[in-house]
Amino acid sequence: MTRNLVLLVVLIIGLVFSGCSGAVRDMGLLQGYVNIGPLSPVETPGETPPVPCEVYEARKIMVYDKNGRNLVKQVDIECGGRYRVELEPGAYTVDINHIGIDSSSDVPEKIEIKPGLTFRLDIDIDTGIR
Repeated sequence: MTRNLVLLVVLIIGLVFSGCSGAVRDMGLLQGYVNIGPLSPVETPGETPPVPCEVYEARKIMVYDKNGRNLVKQVDIECGGRYRVELEPGAYTVDINHIGIDSSSDVPEKIEIKPGLTFRLDIDIDTGIR
């Protein structure tokens, strides 16, 4: 009787853990790079000055539901401009947090996340500095 109970508990624990690992594989990925500039009123054409980490830290990628009304995730941008977030499959609207007079013609963008796949969205942010 005790042996059967132990086997039943082991079986249940195994099912729980196998169910959890399946949920992770069902996620999709949104990733890309963010370029930010100009950083000063006068920049030499063709030269791109390095972007300080604090400039990236102040900006966020905003992931909303498909209607663009409810915030689902706020994503940090790494120093260097890379961002990455796992999302459940579905439709989303991606935007930036628009600090100051920042703008981008790349967002808002409606996207579709599919299980196990990566959706790439690179974003250029214009700081408005002239």
